[in-house]
Amino acid sequence: MIKRFKISSTKLILFMALYFGLVLNFGFWQFIAAHFEISSWAGYAFLLSLPFFLVIPLYIFFSLITLPYVAKPLLMILVALSSITNYAMFELGIFIDAEMFRNIVETNTREALDLVNLTSILWFVITGLFPIILLLDMKIIYSPFKTELLKRLKYIFLALLMFLCFVPVSYKEYVSFGRNNREVRKLVNTFNYIYAVSKHYKRQAEASRHFIILDDKPTISQDAKAEPKKLLILVVGETARAKNFSLYGYDRETNPLLSKQDIITFAETSSCGTATAVSLPCMFSLLDRKNFDVDDAKYMQNLMDLVKLSGYNAVWLENDDGCKNVCHRVTLEDMVATKNPKHCEKDFCRDEVLLEGLEERISKLNGNTVIVLHTMGSHGPTYYKRYTDDFKKFQPTCDGSDLQKCSREEIINTYDNTILYTDFILSSVIDILKKFPQYETGLIYMSDHGESLGENNLYLHGLPYAIAPDEQTKVPFLVWLSPQLKQAANIDEVCLKNKAEQGTYSHDNLFHSVLGLLDIQTKVYNQKQDVFQNCRK
Repeated sequence: MIKRFKISSTKLILFMALYFGLVLNFGFWQFIAAHFEISSWAGYAFLLSLPFFLVIPLYIFFSLITLPYVAKPLLMILVALSSITNYAMFELGIFIDAEMFRNIVETNTREALDLVNLTSILWFVITGLFPIILLLDMKIIYSPFKTELLKRLKYIFLALLMFLCFVPVSYKEYVSFGRNNREVRKLVNTFNYIYAVSKHYKRQAEASRHFIILDDKPTISQDAKAEPKKLLILVVGETARAKNFSLYGYDRETNPLLSKQDIITFAETSSCGTATAVSLPCMFSLLDRKNFDVDDAKYMQNLMDLVKLSGYNAVWLENDDGCKNVCHRVTLEDMVATKNPKHCEKDFCRDEVLLEGLEERISKLNGNTVIVLHTMGSHGPTYYKRYTDDFKKFQPTCDGSDLQKCSREEIINTYDNTILYTDFILSSVIDILKKFPQYETGLIYMSDHGESLGENNLYLHGLPYAIAPDEQTKVPFLVWLSPQLKQAANIDEVCLKNKAEQGTYSHDNLFHSVLGLLDIQTKVYNQKQDVFQNCRK
């Protein structure tokens, strides 16, 4: 009788994590070898830490699923699937995401068989079938429940501690490489296809969700209808943090033009999230930050819907990476698609493209209008692409996509130049609005989130909100109102400036402040969240 191979559960978990991380992730390692260049000691530290960053999450994952009775079948299934996806990524250059999984689901038998050849069979036999046979013949030894639980918790804690030890050393390299190579996450076997499958079926479930109508008949008051045309330009900033605006006390002059305009600066304003995917839909949502959910927001009317239904023309000019479902029911114009040779390069445009034709558009207004300018702003890590040479005031700059190759001084200089350019864009919009005294005009500027520029060795943005530093959550909130609009809205400017300097604000205020300023009557309006309400004469 053949004796079965015995192994403790803790050793098996470690072996599985190492095997998946180092062997079944050839596609990932191939990508790293092709795309990462070592230019400093930090680069070596990054490469040294990579196996840990890959193996430790896998170790925690296997610690959670290696349980009596279910461990073997689960592990064998994962080995088989990961062997197949490993081959697809390494040999065929495939990236695993929800769209790829949909393609797999819709693939017919003929297409599938076309992928079967001697190489793929050998690959599966060596990296998949042999480990499955070993697992099948293996006897997993578990300790008593309490002992097993304590051991796993101890090892998970040690794994997390080891993981955290690398963060201060290599964080800059990770965020820079990750932002410049976003597709790399689709090569992290096994998590990539688990996420892809869940995303695919989540989309299917969402397709049948009921759309929530907040108000099907918002209106403009009779007084507002009798007044001259209203035009509000709402500028959504990208990755602009308040800390680097001289209007907020920054010691560099990054707002030379806006400082000469009659700007109202709302002192302390917090974002809803630390990434555009959350903050942008939250800004336009009735839901406040504490109750906001991205998926719920997709199936609920937003500010732009109410603006349009009330009778305003609602126009969204897009120059970033999309409106995150906010603008799908209003007029949308994609600036990148214009391929304007003066302001666009390949797949992006500088924000001056938003100024092209704006004055002519305003001169042809037909009724009350809201125009949203979604800017590229200070989007990193390629800050140097966000402005023209005329705004290269702060030097030396970081003129590349790899932040790890730049000093912190160069990164801050380049970022400050983007703020200087944003200052020009906003001031230019105000100057255009001043040419139309026959309208009641105004501009509101609010950034979606901030940015870390090396404070505590943190870069870019996207940290969980609970632990995100102020640099990522404190954003500029600026307002300019024409004399005509201030008079029509009965706003006491002195009062408003005092309130703006003393209060605390957030993205939650935008929804209700716009409704109030535009005199839109709707049951969902909350005057307590309207920053203008307490300063109406």
